Amino acid sequence: MLYWIYIVILAAISYAAIRELFDEKDWKKQIGYVMVLIPFILRILQVK
Repeated sequence: MLYWIYIVILAAISYAAIRELFDEKDWKKQIGYVMVLIPFILRILQVK
């Protein structure tokens, strides 16, 4: 049960970061969002 809560939290944070990624105009900040998103997406997909 705790695992699924963790996945839901990661998915919510990833969704928010993806929305900010596409709203952001500065490419340096976009790179920062991508660097944050990569580990989150890998954890959601269970790739370690």
